[in-house]
Amino acid sequence: PDRAQTMAMRWIIKAARKRTGKSMAERLASEMLEASREQGAAVKKREETHKMAEANRAFAHYRW
Repeated sequence: PDRAQTMAMRWIIKAARKRTGKSMAERLASEMLEASREQGAAVKKREETHKMAEANRAFAHYRW
């Protein structure tokens, strides 16, 4: 898979591990359902990453 898919899978798995309670399969399934609805911790992580990239875009042309 390409980088975007790899990062998405990593974020979903990490968010599922942070959930409490049920088995890993159920936590992973619920996190994937929330991601499909544009909700959940993995989607929040994506939005934070995109926001940070947008903020840093202004400095991309500098050569230190």
